[in-house]
Amino acid sequence: MNFASDNWAGVHPSIAAGLSAHAGGFSTAYGDGALDQAVYQSFNETFEREVAVFFVATGTAANSLSLTAYNKSGGISFCHRESHVIEDECGAPEYFTGGSRLYPVDGALGKIDPNNLDRAVGRFAPEIVHSGRPMAVSITQSTEVGTIYTLNEIARI
Repeated sequence: MNFASDNWAGVHPSIAAGLSAHAGGFSTAYGDGALDQAVYQSFNETFEREVAVFFVATGTAANSLSLTAYNKSGGISFCHRESHVIEDECGAPEYFTGGSRLYPVDGALGKIDPNNLDRAVGRFAPEIVHSGRPMAVSITQSTEVGTIYTLNEIARI
């Protein structure tokens, strides 16, 4: 297996078969087709709530657009210092969010330490007009060093 990047390898045969089955014929465009609706419903059921789904071709696009959904210009997204969005996305998240900022947070084994996160968020006081606005926390499962957040760790974050 090669985990160098999400866009280096082809898709799983079952995914290719599913796409092929839906590639013929006609369907309503721009997210209104029957397949789109089925995907939305599947994600809503999986996450037990209504969620937004963005169909994209790469991980960079997925990371950037998901942060864009939560951020506004001047916003702050907190992530681990060695996170993929800081180290490997070449500024794409900041570009697509219209100037929000990725703020690195330390923690052992590639995981955000909740106490360090509290201190980082505290640096951006809401009463100071020139301060950034905390808007999101980005974690990666598994982390860049191969560790896994437990449910308790995620809840603390």
